[in-house]
Amino acid sequence: MSDELTLLAQAGAAALVTAMATDAWQETRDTVAGLFRRGRRSAVATQLDGGAELVRDSAVPDEVRRALYGYWAQELAALLRQDPSCRAALAGLAVDLPAGAPGDRPARQTNTARDRGTVYAVQHGTLHVNGPEKQAAED
Repeated sequence: MSDELTLLAQAGAAALVTAMATDAWQETRDTVAGLFRRGRRSAVATQLDGGAELVRDSAVPDEVRRALYGYWAQELAALLRQDPSCRAALAGLAVDLPAGAPGDRPARQTNTARDRGTVYAVQHGTLHVNGPEKQAAED
């Protein structure tokens, strides 16, 4: 498979998993399920719904999306090999990638120190401290 088709499959998978459990899900689901042949369409729709349910029920949905991404990138790559006519629809899906895709979000890290603990977590960046001001005299 050409690099271009591989990238298209990856972009389609990113759009797909990003849309899971969002307002864009139903349209994205229908588009992807519609790309597969009639015999596989209902099975793919069931898989898509199962993945969206995992994302929706997860405490960390972006981790589930990352796990599902690899599977769907492979499935969409296989689809493009079997039916290159799906290329335009998949490209349209990738272009309509919802804002705030997991890979587009800035990284965020939260560190908490308890019981007089100290956290040294800044290597290259800025430290923002939230919480009560340190008392002048300690117990």
